Amino acid sequence: MTIRLPRALATLLVAVAMVAPPSVPRALAGVPMPPGGTFMDDNGSIFEPAIEAVAAAGVTGGCTAWTFCHTALVTRAQMAAFLSRALDLAATSGVSFSDVPPGHPFAYDINRLATAGITAGCGGSRFCPDASVTRAQMAAFLSRGFDLVATSAVSFSDVPPGHPFAYDINRLATSGITSGCGGGRFCPNASVTRGQMAAFLQRAMGLPGIDPPPPATGNPTGHVAIPAGALPADVSDPDHVVGSGTPGSCTSAAVVAAVAHGGVITFDCGPSPVTISMTATARVFNNKPNVVIDGGGLVTLDGGDARRIIYMNTCDPDLVWTTSHCQNQDHPTLTVQNITLAHGRSTGNETMDGGGAMFVRGGRVKVVNARFTGNRCASTGPDIGGAALQVFSQHAGNSVYVVNSTFGGSSALRNECSNGGGISSIGVSWTIINSLFADNRAIGTGANPPKPGTPGGGNGGAIYNDGNEMTLRVLGTRIEGNTSNGEGGSAIFFVSNNRTGSVEIADSVLTGNTGDGFQTYPGIFFLGKRITFANSTVE
Repeated sequence: MTIRLPRALATLLVAVAMVAPPSVPRALAGVPMPPGGTFMDDNGSIFEPAIEAVAAAGVTGGCTAWTFCHTALVTRAQMAAFLSRALDLAATSGVSFSDVPPGHPFAYDINRLATAGITAGCGGSRFCPDASVTRAQMAAFLSRGFDLVATSAVSFSDVPPGHPFAYDINRLATSGITSGCGGGRFCPNASVTRGQMAAFLQRAMGLPGIDPPPPATGNPTGHVAIPAGALPADVSDPDHVVGSGTPGSCTSAAVVAAVAHGGVITFDCGPSPVTISMTATARVFNNKPNVVIDGGGLVTLDGGDARRIIYMNTCDPDLVWTTSHCQNQDHPTLTVQNITLAHGRSTGNETMDGGGAMFVRGGRVKVVNARFTGNRCASTGPDIGGAALQVFSQHAGNSVYVVNSTFGGSSALRNECSNGGGISSIGVSWTIINSLFADNRAIGTGANPPKPGTPGGGNGGAIYNDGNEMTLRVLGTRIEGNTSNGEGGSAIFFVSNNRTGSVEIADSVLTGNTGDGFQTYPGIFFLGKRITFANSTVE
């Protein structure tokens, strides 16, 4: 195992990359767009189609080879680079500004902008290359660069006729490049992010947005062998098919009915990705056949931030009691595979507040090639957790398999809950293989048990495990950028109260997880019998 502290050098390299001239976009080099698009950090962002469009046009190659940094502010130097490429401006060898020496990484672009008359600098023969660009300044850059049609109308309440940039802002609005910042305002003094800049440029250039293929699930560098019991279920002979070949035929009611009947469920919603808005929770009944839900890699079930998406509970009488030992029965089993569960939200009481996308108690559950994005559960409370998945009481103590699946993936896709931003359980074992947990959050306050005067929570940014005799195996998995709210285990929180539980981490990477008030290893709080590491990086 390699255990490292965060490195200042990594921060320096990122800062350098932010001002380095971008590389040639893969789209221009004839390389097919990979799953999830050109950049890894903008998945789920509303600006992603615009970012892909300007990247394909050669305006940008991002802030690194694989990231766009869409939430970072645009500097005046970066703005010059965007525009000089978008407008294909003529070159000049002269140095126009005292603070832009010939060796400056953006001197070429800045001088081209000045030669074209798009900028005269920031005053005093300076350009102020490192200053951020305001929305008003951005309007001036674009209106001059694209020679937009002028209007005398004042479009925004915070841009009076005498405003120094009113003319440019109104030209931008008249051209349909902006509709303001909301409420009839333009927010002229607000800074512009790189994602917003991409959207402005896409509209100014008249480029259609590009929707990239869905991101691949799981950890792309995870190559741990999958045991037979963790493989996808066979769906070649389904019991129920949701849909009849069109997106409109795939409805929430059809999903709920199919799950209630049990058996193998597939979808026929057409050849393109489809999102089904769930108006009710799909419930697994204990007296029906074992359930397999297979989305074929094209289906998203969306809870609309209003409801849990899938619910299975062998001890819920409304789902039919079938044994006298509901907490330890071998049926039903639930397999969720090749599907995305998004924007689920649990709204139950006590322990039922967990499991924003899925709640499971009893029987067996398995997750394969699935994606969980934007799910939420209760924001405070001890032992409440699992924005994506909360599990109690698996039959005979068998392990929950999570294989080649993604939880979160970017700030726009994060899952969050009081504890266990990704998954959570009490007394349950897990085997997590070749999966990815990124940017999930444990947002509770006060830890478990709660500190006096607090509601409790904030443990396990990605994974929260509590109980007694249980095992957590993390194999071929990447856990990065997750956050705990000043408590323990920004990546993994594991507490075995009777010290019989154990953790195994092998062929995995845990990095960049933050917010720990207490930890045993970087990103990990462990209390149990033993924790082992093999061929893994924990930093």
